[in-house]
Amino acid sequence: MARLEPGQKAPDFTLQSDSGEEISLKSLKGSPVVLYFYPKAMTSGCTVQACDYRDRLKDFSKLGAHVLAVSPDPVARLAKFRDKEGLTFPLLSDESHAVLEAYGVWVEKSMYGKKYMGVERSTFVIDAKGKIVHADYKVTSTGDAERVLAMLK
Repeated sequence: MARLEPGQKAPDFTLQSDSGEEISLKSLKGSPVVLYFYPKAMTSGCTVQACDYRDRLKDFSKLGAHVLAVSPDPVARLAKFRDKEGLTFPLLSDESHAVLEAYGVWVEKSMYGKKYMGVERSTFVIDAKGKIVHADYKVTSTGDAERVLAMLK
């Protein structure tokens, strides 16, 4: 799967959120969007990353930016994750992996010699016109929100 680069149009999508509503990228045109992909709700690294975004959400909002997080988890698991961690931004479910594939983050991984398909933790910043201005693959869960916020300022 080809990697997306700054300057490219961000692939549009419509996904169901943790609250059950459908959210599309095109509905957020006119505002910057921070779109991050994570492997699995309620795991340690994903919790650290989500809580960092939660704790900085007011700073993102002051800059007019929306934060969206996407994983292959079902909506019910996302709702449980939201409630457990007090998350206040949309968590989107991509069980079909269509959006994960469109953004080039559904990749072959390996653990203990076993190969499997999974999400490569990645973050994208999309401008108000729908163009990618930042594409970061293989991000670490710690410090991602802070790095993105500094870049937006």
